[in-house]
Amino acid sequence: MEREMVIVLGVIGADCHAVGNKILERFFGDRGFKVVNLGVMVSQDEYIDAAIETGAEAIVVQSLYGHGEIDCQGFRERCTERGLEGIVMHVGGNLVVGKAEPEEVRKKFLAMGFDRVVFPHDDLREEAEALKNDILTRRK
Repeated sequence: MEREMVIVLGVIGADCHAVGNKILERFFGDRGFKVVNLGVMVSQDEYIDAAIETGAEAIVVQSLYGHGEIDCQGFRERCTERGLEGIVMHVGGNLVVGKAEPEEVRKKFLAMGFDRVVFPHDDLREEAEALKNDILTRRK
C-alpha cells in the first residue's frame, strides 16, 4: 500500500484570506492528500514546525494580499536550516503587488526555491497532479 501524502497548507504572513484556504483544504483532501491546514497568518516557522511534526512531504503556501514575494523570502533556506532540504514547496495566489507578468513572477519564486508557482487562473486539478508527481519524484 502506498504511503499517504501529507501536505501542510496555509496562508502566509499577515494575510487573513480564509475562504480560498478552506476550499483548497477540501480540494486536496478529496484528491487523497492528508491536509494539515494551519489557517491564515502563518509564519515560515509555523509551516516548518508542522511539516516536521507531521512528516509532511510538501508545503503549500498561499498568499492573496500581494505580499507573498516579501513573506516568502528565505523560506527554502529556512527549510534547509531546519532539516527539510528536500521538501516539496508550492506557492500560489496573488503573489505580488500591482501588475506583473506571470512568467516574471514565476521566475522570482522558482529562484527563491519553490518547485511550482500557481496563479488564480490555473487549473487546480493540474496543480494536484503536479503536487503528487513532485512528491513521488522526491521519494525516489
